[in-house]
Amino acid sequence: METKEILQALPNLSISDRLKIAESALQLVLQEKHSLTKDEQKRQLTLAAVTAIADYAPGSELDIFSDLEGEDFSDYPD
Repeated sequence: METKEILQALPNLSISDRLKIAESALQLVLQEKHSLTKDEQKRQLTLAAVTAIADYAPGSELDIFSDLEGEDFSDYPD
């Protein structure tokens, strides 16, 4: 099964089945992570960081709250 097919099938599954799939996928990722050498881990973290740069660039979705920086958000009316 291709990734696209799996993603398309997910909405048709029960919540319980989706959770089982998510748990199994997470376990596989964790097993793979623990089997990597330090150099391989470093390469993967570097790739993840480079990939995430666009997510935090000006104008991106994750940048929309930066206009609120410095505002007092915990000021409650008396």
